[in-house]
Parts: sequence; structure tokens; C-alpha cells
Amino acid sequence: MKGIISQLNKTFESRIKLGIMSVLMVNDWVDFNTLKQLLEITDGNLASHLKVLEEKELITMKKQFIGRKPKTSYKVSETGRGLFAKHVEALEKLIKSA
Repeated sequence: MKGIISQLNKTFESRIKLGIMSVLMVNDWVDFNTLKQLLEITDGNLASHLKVLEEKELITMKKQFIGRKPKTSYKVSETGRGLFAKHVEALEKLIKSA
């Protein structure tokens, strides 16, 4: 069991980061407001978690204008996709071993 625990990625320990990655894994691009509504968190809380994931190059961001309104969207990177898949596999092993 100790070996399985070591396979978990510390970046995804936060329920918010876990939620962000889960949403992005099954969607192409997701905008900030949609993430905020799905995860039921504040702007600042979401922004701080997104910043960490972006700095670790697990997600990518694009900014665009729709009319005069800015729209920021996020997508999981290939690196993020691989690391998150390994994290989920480790969680599944942990659950099955219990």
C-alpha cells in the first residue's frame, strides 16, 4: 500500500485542483465562469488554483474578447493529461487494495 501512496501526485491533493483537472480532462476548453460555477468556489480561490496548475504547465490558458468582454478559457496540457491519468490510476489501485 505504501508504494501506491507514493504514486499519488501531491499537486492534485486539493479537492479544487482535482475538480479543475477532472473538468478539463473531459472538455476541450472551459471558461473561467463555467469552472467557477461547476466547482462552486470564489473567483480568487479558483484563480489561485489555476495559477498553480498553469505554472506547473499542467494547463494552458487563452484570453479572447467576445464583443467587448474578456473571456479566459483553460485546457489541460499533454503533460497535465498524462500526470493526471497516472494519479487517477493510483487512486483506483488504492481503492481496490483496501
